[in-house]
This record gives sequence, structure tokens and C-alpha cells, in this order.
Amino acid sequence: MASELRTVLVVGTGLIGTSVALALRRHGVRVLLADRDQGAVRLARELGAGEEWRPGQPGTGPDGPSGERADLAVIAVPPGHVATELLDLQRLDAAACYTDVASVKAEPIAQAARLGCDLTTYVASHPLAGRERSGPGAARAELFLGRPWALCPTEESSPEARAAVLRLVELCGANPVEVDAAEHDRAVAVVSHAPHVAASAVAARLADAPDVALGLAGQGVRDVTRIAGGDPGLWLGILSGNADPVAEVLEAVSRDLAEAASALRALSGGDGTAGEDITQLLKRGVAGHGRIPGKHGGPAPAYVVVQVIIGDRPGQLAKLFQVCDEVGVNVEDVRLEHAPGLPLGVAEVAVQPEAAPVLTRALHERGWQVP
Repeated sequence: MASELRTVLVVGTGLIGTSVALALRRHGVRVLLADRDQGAVRLARELGAGEEWRPGQPGTGPDGPSGERADLAVIAVPPGHVATELLDLQRLDAAACYTDVASVKAEPIAQAARLGCDLTTYVASHPLAGRERSGPGAARAELFLGRPWALCPTEESSPEARAAVLRLVELCGANPVEVDAAEHDRAVAVVSHAPHVAASAVAARLADAPDVALGLAGQGVRDVTRIAGGDPGLWLGILSGNADPVAEVLEAVSRDLAEAASALRALSGGDGTAGEDITQLLKRGVAGHGRIPGKHGGPAPAYVVVQVIIGDRPGQLAKLFQVCDEVGVNVEDVRLEHAPGLPLGVAEVAVQPEAAPVLTRALHERGWQVP
């Protein structure tokens, strides 16, 4: 069933809400913005995300339309506030249909039912996309392109509400995945919430680490701790709403770590057989990493990484990509590793195996340093 979205109300102008608004604006959708933080609304407006929503004031003023009913309201607030925000919006008859984009689904749906919200007009959802940074300044219209977007309709959800949310996902360029709310929460505990806590635990070791250790930090510790820079208050709300599933995953990880620590103690004490326990954990890690889908879904393909020394000055990365374009090599992925204290770094360019020698030869011919 098709559903036209002419006007969408976005409540919550943080990273996700503003990114949704920017994506919709690219398709000419009229977007109304609301947030308790007026500074966030102003910044989102300045970024071109939409116009400020002024409920209950008829007519149209210099700041945009006021008091009109949207086709869809997108509730982009922390999980613990979704149900009360939904109830307030429905009391205002703010939109024909409603969704939220919180990363926890079962408890907000249950709370909405307890509060007496109209579940026929509501489909809970969750775009699996984000950044380490937060706030409207970090928003990007492209944030959801090709990303999965979980839809968790209930038995009460009407066909019209389902169609409206599906249209939202389509306009944002994401891939809809319908899943039960409880199953969703167990899944994100494994792939998102517990990894954030684990990354934070590793990063916490760095808070009191000696300067010599930080001076030796390489890309490995940056990769492991990258997501640990998220807003603690926001993440407490997420983890609180999905506490039991996250706890189960962390307990399993804790058992693995405890067994690894015991094996290392035994290995240090001269027990040569203890290394097998460590090896088995590392092999399981390799197997698990191999199951992470590639950029087009399905099993991750085996790319070859071409390392290139690149100067830390404007235009160097663009010149590198230009060489790739000239020889017809598609860049599947790229990662930069800076050399501390030096005006250069290493660009790791992932390409198809057959393209690696082509790119390497072209870079050598053009004077690039390829280790």
C-alpha cells in the first residue's frame, strides 16, 4: 500500500531526528521540527532540516506553518520518553500516524499500551545507523542509506500506519526489516548495546593509563574503543530500557574473559596446554567477525588492502581517489591511520583482489609510496 508523506513532524532534533528531517527535505517533504531544547531546533532549522512546529496556533507566520496535522510524526527521543511523547502528540491529534526511532522497542510499546495510547496509528521502528557524535550538528541526510531499519508493528497497527512508516524508510534510503519487538531487543543487545559497554570497559582502562602507554596507542585500540565516545546519559537510557538482554550478553562475554584470564595465568605459570583455551576463543572471534555482513548484505567479501603513504595536507585523499578512478578501481572501503608526530599517515584502501595489482602498479607509476 502506497502512502504519500507531504508533511512530517519530527519530535527530537538530535542526530537521528535531524538526519531523518534532512533526508525527507531532499525529497521535498515538508518537515516540522520540535524539541524541548530550542537551541537544537534553531540549529536544525539553520541546517535546512525544516521549520519549527507551533502546535495550537492556527495560521502561518514567518517561522512556518503552525498547528497543522502531519501525515506522520517521528518521535526521536530516548526510549524512556517515547510512550509519554506519543500520548501527548495523540492528544493533540498532531499526526495521522506515528513512529519512533529509539533503539529499544519492547518496553516503549508496552508502556504505550499501559498509558492507553492508540496503537492502531503507531508502528515502532529503529534505524540501525548512527555516529559517535551526537546532536543536530552531526546529522547527515545520507546517514540511513543502505542501512537496515527495523519495523516492529503490533497486532493493532493499521495498514495505513504500516504504509506511512514504510514510506518513511524508503525516503530515507534504508532497508525495512520487520521483526518482533522482543526479538529486536535481543538482537541489538548482541550487535549494539553490549558492544558499547564492552568498548567503554576497554576505554576506561585508558583513563588512568600511563603516558607511555598512550604514546604507543595504535589503530587497534582506536578501533576497539571508537564507539565508547557516546553520550553517557543517552546510553544509560538505552541500556536501562534493554537491561536484561544486555546483561545476558555481558555475562557471556565476562565468562569468556574470565576463562581467558585464567588461561593466561596458567600459561604464565608454565602450563603450556593453557594456550589452547586462548586459541579457541580467538578462533571463535574470527568466526564471529566473519559473519558480519558486507556492505551489500550477505557474507562479507574478502577484499585486499592496499596501503598508501599519504601526506597530512589538503587534497591528498582526493588525489588518491582520482588515481583509483583513472584506472577503474572501485574503492570498497578506506581507513586512515595517522603517524603521531609526523605530517603523514597511511591510507588503507580495500579493493577487489583482482584490482589490487592494478592499483598498486598505477600508484607506483605516479610516484606514490606503497609499502
